[in-house]
Amino acid sequence: MSEPLKKKKTDDQSFLRKLGPGLITGAADDDPSGIATYSQAGAQFGLNMLWTTLITFPLMVGIQIVSARIGRVTGEGLAANIRRLFPRWVLLIVVSLLVIANTINIAADIAAMGEALQLVIGGGEHGHAVVFGVLSLLLQVFIPYQRYVRVLKWLTLSLLAYVAVAFSVHIDWPQAVRQSLAPTLSFNPDFVAVVVAVFGTTISPYLFFWQASQEVEELRGGHGSSSLTSTPEDAGLHLRRIKVDTYVGMGFSNLIAFFIILSAAVTLHVAGITQIQTSAQAAQALRPIAGDFSFLLFSLGIIGTGMLAVPVLAGATAYAVADSFGWRQGLDRKLFEATEFYAIIAFATLGGLLLDFTPIDPIKALFWSAVINGVIAVPIMIVMMLMATRVEVMGPFVIKRRLKFLGWLATAAMALVVVIMLATAW
Repeated sequence: MSEPLKKKKTDDQSFLRKLGPGLITGAADDDPSGIATYSQAGAQFGLNMLWTTLITFPLMVGIQIVSARIGRVTGEGLAANIRRLFPRWVLLIVVSLLVIANTINIAADIAAMGEALQLVIGGGEHGHAVVFGVLSLLLQVFIPYQRYVRVLKWLTLSLLAYVAVAFSVHIDWPQAVRQSLAPTLSFNPDFVAVVVAVFGTTISPYLFFWQASQEVEELRGGHGSSSLTSTPEDAGLHLRRIKVDTYVGMGFSNLIAFFIILSAAVTLHVAGITQIQTSAQAAQALRPIAGDFSFLLFSLGIIGTGMLAVPVLAGATAYAVADSFGWRQGLDRKLFEATEFYAIIAFATLGGLLLDFTPIDPIKALFWSAVINGVIAVPIMIVMMLMATRVEVMGPFVIKRRLKFLGWLATAAMALVVVIMLATAW
């Protein structure tokens, strides 16, 4: 093999090795519940909602890099750092709300996967949901972390179905670009509510906990021997990797959100279908308009991203609870090495599954989950920013001016979103 080809292959492998926690975190953000929100945005307001993904991208990048750096620098997850620096009641309230919100979100995602498979092959949606819930739990418990994380990486490819959906229908690209960059904004309550929903869906607390904890997993998995405070000579390599990984992951996340909104805008909105409550409903509405192929891609995308998102939601819950009580944790550990950690994963996954068999309205439950996520995101982001700027936490790796600005901007934007959400909810 010639030297240029060998160098290109090495560079490609090096780039792929840099992708992990950030890529999986970003892809998991486009879960079935997120797909429903983005579909509703496109169905109700057409191309006028594309701009939201251009705004959320830099905000996500800023706050997710902060969370990842906290995990890599300290060698501990977010909850462990909060436990060390803040009163215990602060930690318990935040983690309790996170558990509730994540469990409801898991319920909605598993239900959406069951409905999507029912649309494709028939059968009972509850039966399909049980299969997905149990399969997700077994994968987390019995597959070693290094193999499991490769499965999650491959599952991110399922989101490309939404790019394919967009290219399977006619799109006026010049108009789409114009309205992305110069949208017609409105203070109509419905318009504001959808913008708030997109922001609340995109910037979620479970993503902070997951990415920070995955950096800790990477430490234990052999991609670094210890925290950067112990091995500062490794800082340049790992901080660059975190930056690349997070930019790619959040870029991928927002690109997929863009294409979901775009697909709904040029099909459902144009056809006069403006009310979408679930991702499966969006797939069903798409079938007579865009054809069987687009319908199939959309439905399979729901299943693929659900299989990616449910472990992230359950895992983020388990990391937060385990960190809160100082329990042994980690997907790299065997079942009997971290019993409490895996018990929380089982509780969150099976608890979400059981919610699908109760009379609770999943749409209302998801709304309240979004409210809880929005409310707790702001104090968590404030705490993260305070930790990331404190020398006693980060040592010489406190965040610099540009990242500090971006992180605080994301926090302020999320705070504004929560105020608007609460004001419009009552």
